[in-house]
Amino acid sequence: MALKCKLRSIVVCLWRRQTLLRSTSRNLNTLATDNRILKSPPLVSLDFPDLWTSSSTSTSYDAPSTHNLGNEEIARIIDGKQIADEIISAVGVEVRRMKNAIGEVPGLGVILVGERRDSLTYVNNKTKACEETGIKFELAQFPDTCTEDEVCDAIMRFNTDPSFHGILVQLPLPQHLNEEKILGVLRLEKDVDGFHPMNMGHLAMRGREPLFIPCTPKGCVELLIRSGVEIMGKNAVVIGRSNIVGLPVSLLLQRHNATVSVVNELTSNPEEITREADIVVSAVGIPNLVRGNWIKRGAVVLDVGTHPVEEEGCCEEGGYRLIGDVCFEEASRVASSITPVPGGVGPMTVAMLLCNTLQSASRRYKFV
Repeated sequence: MALKCKLRSIVVCLWRRQTLLRSTSRNLNTLATDNRILKSPPLVSLDFPDLWTSSSTSTSYDAPSTHNLGNEEIARIIDGKQIADEIISAVGVEVRRMKNAIGEVPGLGVILVGERRDSLTYVNNKTKACEETGIKFELAQFPDTCTEDEVCDAIMRFNTDPSFHGILVQLPLPQHLNEEKILGVLRLEKDVDGFHPMNMGHLAMRGREPLFIPCTPKGCVELLIRSGVEIMGKNAVVIGRSNIVGLPVSLLLQRHNATVSVVNELTSNPEEITREADIVVSAVGIPNLVRGNWIKRGAVVLDVGTHPVEEEGCCEEGGYRLIGDVCFEEASRVASSITPVPGGVGPMTVAMLLCNTLQSASRRYKFV
């Protein structure tokens, strides 16, 4: 039995090496630009075979390593803004290289419906980032009383304009608009938000590489990798199951070989499940939902939620400040690393959008 387990281990090791070489070669043209900027590897390089051994189901195992944090010790802050700034700067270098080499630049078209305060902030951040990197940017803005046809017409215009390589519909949309119908109008090769069913399907399937990974989940994993957090083999809990963050981030963590549990609004014991996690990603938009007693000592916490709280004299524009799903004051005294709100995952979402837009243009022009 010991010899059999050893042979299986050798097979897995060789298979991993061969798969990485094949996938790297196969994805060179489409992912070369992305790989110069990001640390995340091609997903197909992470697809290991399901070769179970007796040790896989053994009740004897090594407990996850934890940090011996005292009550007054504070977790390391994962500075998403700093990391995002580095990535955006690298995107700018690639955009200038493309312009100098072939006279073209990536183009991003954004659809905004209504005047939600958070959506306006997000779009403003995307506008500034595109200006900084030299990416062509155009905003099609509509009142919240607009029709589906008006929105679809704007998408079709971006679809047919070859100078736009990415299209983003700012979500959520007003209730009277059919989100599924509107997103279905986007051309697959311009779906830089990664929400097209084909992209989501390829994200879920082993051996497949989506054209685009959704921006916020992609940013979360990039934060973990750049922060030196091991994902493979770790227990990860995703709180929330939205199509925008919860679902795709759980799929992406699985592709990185984490053991993933998803907590939703019907979960009877969310605190107990979350306390088992080495990595916690919360994305439900409920302020201070995740308390310190939800977190295992030494866990890594990514707070995706944003919730504006009105506050007189606040330095934020509009007299409000943002807080997350996680009670930062409590969780930071238990976790080993944590993202702040703002300044954590949010800036990474914008950076990943620019990366996806650049990747789309590079694919279109066969620019390596």
